[in-house]
Amino acid sequence: DREAFVRGTSVYLADRVIPMLPHRLSNGICSLNPNVDRLALSCMMKINEKGEVEDHSIAETVICVDERMTYTSVKKILQDQDMEERKKYQSFVPMFQEMEELAAILRKKRKKRGSIDFDFPETKLLLDEKGRPYDIKPYDRNVATKIIEDFMLAANETIAEHFHWLELPFLYRTHESPDEEKMKKLHTFIWNFGYRMKISKDEIHPKEYQKLLEKIEGTKEEALISRLTLRSMKQARYTVENTGHFGLACPYYCHFTSPIRRYPDLQIHRIIKDYLRGRLSEGKISHYEQLLPKVAKQSSDTERRAEEAERETVKLKKVEYMEERIGQCFEGVIASITSWGIYVELPNTIEGMIHVSKIPGDYFRYEEETYEMVGEATGKKYCLGETVKIRVCVTDRNTRTIDFDLEEEKV
Repeated sequence: DREAFVRGTSVYLADRVIPMLPHRLSNGICSLNPNVDRLALSCMMKINEKGEVEDHSIAETVICVDERMTYTSVKKILQDQDMEERKKYQSFVPMFQEMEELAAILRKKRKKRGSIDFDFPETKLLLDEKGRPYDIKPYDRNVATKIIEDFMLAANETIAEHFHWLELPFLYRTHESPDEEKMKKLHTFIWNFGYRMKISKDEIHPKEYQKLLEKIEGTKEEALISRLTLRSMKQARYTVENTGHFGLACPYYCHFTSPIRRYPDLQIHRIIKDYLRGRLSEGKISHYEQLLPKVAKQSSDTERRAEEAERETVKLKKVEYMEERIGQCFEGVIASITSWGIYVELPNTIEGMIHVSKIPGDYFRYEEETYEMVGEATGKKYCLGETVKIRVCVTDRNTRTIDFDLEEEKV
């Protein structure tokens, strides 16, 4: 447990996983292997057709799964309508269909209240036996991953609300409202593109962010505004005080569903079990009151550390991949423009920069108001969302950056 506290979370690097718990536990008695009884902590919810949790119970249970399904397999059944896969798991198909229907109801309810969903394409790295990338693809969430996400969110909210009203020491996942200055900067920025957000008394409702993301979907400025919108918001963290979750637009939230890979969830399970077993004496409550602030800080810190490590290893693998492709040409889309250069994103999610001094044919300057790169003599413009052809020029493992040259006229 001391080591799990120090680690705080499992870390998912490009070529390996550094687990929070020993493999003997995470892949053994804590893993839901088929046809084996496992001890679990369950949140059972009765949800109506509006997505409202009418009733719930929390209990220590024994679970025995019939099949250990994969996201790929469930996607084939529900999204791809794969007849071979549907036949193989025919006894489960009706249940999966009901799960899909319920997940859609829960999602609709969250959207109605203003929950913000940043759907950035993730990167899927394909590595050989030596850990070298041989292919890189965008990875989009599919129907199977969304079902699990929707159910986990419902469980996390239900558990958080239950323990909020018990007024017991607990660990919440909170997300504060955006910083006033950053919020105003974002509003000024999107104004230049013709978008508006309602801000009243220096406050904003998450629904305004949601509306903005819907408006920019499919536009040339979508990537840039989405990133800046995310940066304008504060980071979620673990706290002992429940102040609600801005991004999810909900008053109660915690992390309950992943005790194998996140320490806050593990700590919450201990509190819940003490409560269910009637062990929350004054001494135990005092123990948790002293312990939980330390757990909250350590878990928030280790989460940031893990996220940075995961991000940097993905960047490194992208650089390694492009090292083998120096001199090759690709088509990409201008994702952002700054005074020092143009950032181009390729279809496989790899991003590189064309330095302003290397744009051929003219002396180019950055027009801040229109977010364009404009040639002084020719008036030639490069704009957000524009497709350009680039040549891979330089890669740097130390800085984990990739430089492009503009290959020719815009496509």
